[in-house]
Amino acid sequence: MHVDMDAFFASIEQRDQPEFRGKPVIVGSPPDQRGVVCAASYEARKFKVRSAMPSRTAAKLCPHGIFVRPRMDVYRAESRLLMDILNEFDLNVERVSVDEAYLEPRQPLHDVNGDPMTAASILAATIKKKILVERQLTCSIGVASNKFMAKLGSDFQKPNGLTIIRDQERVPLLRPLSIRAIHGVGPVTANILEQRGIKTIGDLQDTTMALEPLVGSFASTLKERAFGRDNRELDLSDERKSISAENTFRIDTDHRPTLRASLKEMAADVAETLQKHDLAAKTVQIKVRYSDFTTLTRQIRLEDAVFNSHDIYRMACHLLARHKLVSQPLRLIGIGVSTLLGRNELQLNLPLKF
Repeated sequence: MHVDMDAFFASIEQRDQPEFRGKPVIVGSPPDQRGVVCAASYEARKFKVRSAMPSRTAAKLCPHGIFVRPRMDVYRAESRLLMDILNEFDLNVERVSVDEAYLEPRQPLHDVNGDPMTAASILAATIKKKILVERQLTCSIGVASNKFMAKLGSDFQKPNGLTIIRDQERVPLLRPLSIRAIHGVGPVTANILEQRGIKTIGDLQDTTMALEPLVGSFASTLKERAFGRDNRELDLSDERKSISAENTFRIDTDHRPTLRASLKEMAADVAETLQKHDLAAKTVQIKVRYSDFTTLTRQIRLEDAVFNSHDIYRMACHLLARHKLVSQPLRLIGIGVSTLLGRNELQLNLPLKF
């Protein structure tokens, strides 16, 4: 099962502010300030307002939208309460983000007729009702035999949906959908495939074209997803997967001293978090966003893990220079680290050589 809260941030605002209910609520920066939309209620989405959209654009699309500044502490606290509810059931829970999780029964489910899918759907309906009663929020749940199909199902009947996808329904259900419905197929990959005539998942199911030249190592996974197959297990570890920091500039800039100062500050923040949790990282990533909202990320895998701000900053500068990412003014810049390991696992931390 995959549970996904409906317009989570905006729904919390509508719940906590009764005067907002039934109205287009937009969580994010005010339209007269530089910033983007974090979340939009379904009433606002009718005007094509979406997350990551500039607030000014959202205001033009939805002139009567109610802009609310994000209350991240409130949303995180609500997320913890929701996860507590999920953990009351006999389930393995993989928390994906503040508002979604994969669920898997610890014991086999069967209804009176021995049908596990019907039993799972009854459990999903019980979970939905408990969240609604206790938190006054709605969620959508997809029930399927694997993560890919369950997540797809949770998107089908939003808001407040419950979708069951049986194994024999996977292939015909997927055929008419856009290839963009497959997780991991972003705009660049989609454009490459569409230019070769692969526009729907059905096209992907039918093609005999070699996909490796088009999408590289993602080819085998892409083909598996086209037939609704996914053998990923739930990740039940509580370990951090990554740490990141980013900065959005008030005015787009390619001023090197400004960028370097920002990088140093973010590297220090990331290093502080690493050291707080006694971690080191073997992957460093840089993220940039340009004026037209094009966003690029580049990363480097290191032989020796890093944990201090100087090394993280140095790797970020290296990535910016090697990939010539400051080719135009930047709206946003960010640093991230991943492939984390405990400091006690480090055998040696030698300077990198290029």
